[in-house]
Amino acid sequence: MKKYIVTLTENEREALGALTSKGKQKSQKIINALILLGCDEGEFQKKRSMNKEIARVLNISMKKIDRVKKRFVEEGLDIVLKGEFFHMDALSSAVAMKVNCDLQLTLMASSLYRLLAARIGRGYLTAKSQHIFRDFIDATASVCITEDEIQVRFQKRAHNPLLIAAGFHETDIRVPWLGGKRLQLIFG
Repeated sequence: MKKYIVTLTENEREALGALTSKGKQKSQKIINALILLGCDEGEFQKKRSMNKEIARVLNISMKKIDRVKKRFVEEGLDIVLKGEFFHMDALSSAVAMKVNCDLQLTLMASSLYRLLAARIGRGYLTAKSQHIFRDFIDATASVCITEDEIQVRFQKRAHNPLLIAAGFHETDIRVPWLGGKRLQLIFG
């Protein structure tokens, strides 16, 4: 199993310390903050706790600790604390070039989710991106590529009728980077 190393800045440690010591917060947010504070291997950590000790004190599983550490390393502090799937503050670096790229990709993804929600309608205009992803994007399909066509055949799902009602089954797009092949979406 891959080892995820948590290193917090001084500001992050102060923010997490304040979060765990006062005010009203969701219990999972406080537990996640305590896990990060305990697992921190950064220069501002005075005494690092072992995962077993953290699990015992917080009465949680070792898997929970590993999940929180993984999310922190891969997705950042905001995701660990807010538990959000996708949000505008999910920038991964303070490097100007990286921030610009991250911001651009985040804006594009957010806009595509909103466009999909608008086309589907039926209450999805106000749905969170994670909800849209779960209902429509995270699907299994078989792809068949012939000389002149690409067929994407989706398995039967409860939300397929919404995609059909939105006209996705009538998709007739030529894909220029694949020799002008026609894209066809088929809902089982």
